[in-house]
Amino acid sequence: MTDHYTYRITWSPEDGEHLGLCAEFPSLSWLAPTPDEALSGIRNLVGDVLADMHANGESPPEPLADRTYSGRFVVRVPPETHRDLVIKAAEEGVSLNRLVSARLAG
Repeated sequence: MTDHYTYRITWSPEDGEHLGLCAEFPSLSWLAPTPDEALSGIRNLVGDVLADMHANGESPPEPLADRTYSGRFVVRVPPETHRDLVIKAAEEGVSLNRLVSARLAG
């Protein structure tokens, strides 16, 4: 199950080591001299936490990768930004949704 969680390895200038993180467990981290060791460490730590949660009857967070997404979310912007985006979309001959989607993806 630890394979379904979202891991990231980054450099920690403060610690002078690679930092392993898990998005679903933001309070956990693992420092190591190499990226591979940081990944292995955070994965093992998540596995230990999951085992503890299971032993205590707690429900672990659902992995982001296993969730379903509708592809729809609402974003509030200032009216001026909304107007500017509508104008830009019209100038490019695309819908507002297509313009914003492309900008978010890019």
